[in-house]
Amino acid sequence: MSVQAPSAVVLVRPHTFMPNPATAADNAFQMPARSVDRKTLAAAARSEVTGLAETLETAGITVHVFEDYDETRPDSVFPNNWLSTHAGGHIGIFPMYAPNRRHERRSDILDFLKTHYRVQDVIDYSGLEMDRVFLEGTGAMVLDHAGRVAYAARSRRADPVALERFCTNFGYEPMLFDAADADGTAVYHTNVMMSVATDFAMVGLGLIPSAERRREVAERLSGGGRTVIELSHNQILNFAGNAIELQGAEGRVLALSRRALGSLTAEQKSIIESSCTLLPVDVPTIELAGGSVRCMIAGIHLDRRPVLAGVGG
Repeated sequence: MSVQAPSAVVLVRPHTFMPNPATAADNAFQMPARSVDRKTLAAAARSEVTGLAETLETAGITVHVFEDYDETRPDSVFPNNWLSTHAGGHIGIFPMYAPNRRHERRSDILDFLKTHYRVQDVIDYSGLEMDRVFLEGTGAMVLDHAGRVAYAARSRRADPVALERFCTNFGYEPMLFDAADADGTAVYHTNVMMSVATDFAMVGLGLIPSAERRREVAERLSGGGRTVIELSHNQILNFAGNAIELQGAEGRVLALSRRALGSLTAEQKSIIESSCTLLPVDVPTIELAGGSVRCMIAGIHLDRRPVLAGVGG
C-alpha cells in the first residue's frame, strides 16, 4: 500500500451543473458552455460522474457517491476544494473564495465519514472567509503525504497565512511559489499544474517564473528517488497535471481525463506505467468548469471502521 495513494474516494454527482460565473474571472481553464441548455449540460455532467465512479470501482477502488440536488451549487462536483482527509483520523474543512461555493460544505458527508471511518478530529478553517483569507483544499495545495510537503501556487485561493496554519496543524512543510500561464495569468489552483504520486511527479515547471524557485521545487519533488515529469504549457491546458494516484485492487492507478492522456508523450506514459496503470475517463463537460478528474475526487486517507457482525442486544 502507498501512503500517497488512497484506496477510497468521495464523489459528488450534481443534478445542476454549469461553469460557475463567480469563478470565471481568475480561472483561465474555465470555458463558457455555448449552445447547450442547462438541462442537457447537467445530464452530461451526471453521466460523467457516473462513468468515473464505475471506472474507479472496476479498478477496485471504494467509491462513495453523494447526490447533489441543490440548484445553487454549480461547482459541487469538485469536493476536494472544501474537504481533505489525513492518516491518523484527521479532516480539514477549507475556506472558499467564491461565496456561492461556500455552501458546498456538507455535514452529511462529514457524518458519513465519521460513521464509516476512524475520525479523531475535524479542523475547520472556513471562518477565515470573514477575513477574506482562502485556501481551497487539495485544489490550492498538492500534498506529498510521504515527504510531508504542501506545494501551493500563490493565488487569491491559496493564501500564505492559511497555508501556514494548515501546515502547522497537519504537520506539512509549506512550499509556496508563484506560477502563471503563458499570458501571465496566475494559476488559480496548484492541482492543475502538478500531481504528486508515489514514484513520480508531474509538474509544469515552466509556469514558475523564478529559475531559483523552479530548481527548488524540482529538487524537493525528486526527494526519495521520485522521477519528475515536466509538463508543457499545452499539456497543462489539457489537464495533464490534474491527475491523482489511487490504490486499486491490482496495484496503483493514475486517474486522469482522456484529454489529459492524449496530451502525454510516449516517454511520459512509459515512466508512469512503470509504477501505475493509466486510468483515463471522459469528462469533457466537467472540464468546461475549469477542473478535471483530480478536482472531482476527494481522497480518503482514513482507516475504515471494522464492521461488527452478529452483535445483538
